[in-house]
Amino acid sequence: MTDPTTTTSTTTAASSGATLEQLEERVTARRGGPEYGHDALITCDRLVRIFSADGVEVQALQGLDLLVRGGELMALVGASGSGKSTLMNILAGLDVPTAGAASVAGFDLLSMGAKERLSYRRDVVGFVWQQTARNLLPYLTAAQNVALPLQLRGRDGPREMRGRAAKTARVELLLGLMGVAECRDRRPHQMSGGQQQRVAIAVALANEPSVLLADEPTGELDSHTAEQIFAAFRRANEELGTTVVIVTHDQTVASEVRRTVAIRDGRTSTEILRRTEVDSATGQESLVAREYAMLDRAGRLQLPAEYTEALGMRDRVMLELERDHIGVWPDDT
Repeated sequence: MTDPTTTTSTTTAASSGATLEQLEERVTARRGGPEYGHDALITCDRLVRIFSADGVEVQALQGLDLLVRGGELMALVGASGSGKSTLMNILAGLDVPTAGAASVAGFDLLSMGAKERLSYRRDVVGFVWQQTARNLLPYLTAAQNVALPLQLRGRDGPREMRGRAAKTARVELLLGLMGVAECRDRRPHQMSGGQQQRVAIAVALANEPSVLLADEPTGELDSHTAEQIFAAFRRANEELGTTVVIVTHDQTVASEVRRTVAIRDGRTSTEILRRTEVDSATGQESLVAREYAMLDRAGRLQLPAEYTEALGMRDRVMLELERDHIGVWPDDT
C-alpha cells in the first residue's frame, strides 16, 4: 500500500507461481519464532499518539514500528509534522503514547509510574535539544553543568561514582572526549554555539545513559560546526558504547550514519543501510547504500514517492506473488 488512500489489486497465489498449500507451509514454518523486538534496546510496536485540542484530534503517530539495537548510531529523518519529535519525546519519557507498545532498555514507556519515569529520565536516557539555551544552565560553568546530573543522582548512583573525586574525573573525561576541555570554567555565554552543544552532549552523557537522544542538534549551526557536533556523537557511540538516535534535517549528518530511518505520516516508511564493501579485484573499499521499504506488523508499507511518481502509480497498484518476491505494477485497467 503506497499510502492510506491507495488500494491494491492482487492476483491469485496459484497463478503467480506459489500454491496456497506452499504459502501455508511457509507461514507455519515462521510460527514459534522469537518475540518481536527480543534483541532490541528500543522497541516501538504499532505506536499511536493522538493529540486533542478544541475538539479536534490529530494523529501524530499512526501505528509506528521501530527497532533499535544496542550500540547503534542512527538517524531519523522526515518532513516537518511527520512525527519525528513526537517519537523522540516518547522515547525520552517526556510524553506518553496513546496506544501501542514502547520499551527502552526494559522500561515499559506506557506503564511507568511517576517515580519510575523520573529514574528512567535520569539514568537511562540522555537528551540534547536543538536550542542550546535549553541544554545548559546559564549561571553554571561547563564543568558545573556536567557535574549537576551526577550530584542530583546522589546515593542512587553506582558506588564507584559517589565520591567527589570520581565525579570530577567523570566531568573531565566527558569534556575531554567532546573536545571542550578548555571550556571547563566558562559559562554558556562565554562559549560558541558549537561549544555549548558539545558541552550539552557531555551533560546528557554524565549519568552513563543507555541511550542518547538528540532532536535536531545541528539545526542552529553552520555546516562546519555541525560536522564537529556529529563527530562528538560518533565518539560517544564508539568510545562509550552509547546507543545514539539523532533526529535531523541535515542530509550530511544523515549520510554519515550506518542506518537512516525515514518517518512519513506517523509511520516508518523507508530505511537506508550503509555498509563498506571491498572490491575483490582491486582491494578498494567503497561505501554502499541500499534503500528498503519498511513493512510494519500489519503488513503495510509506503513506497517512496519518487518511485510511484516516476511510474505513474496512483490510487491503486497491481500485485503478483512469486516464489521469492512480490511484484508491484501500475494499474493497467
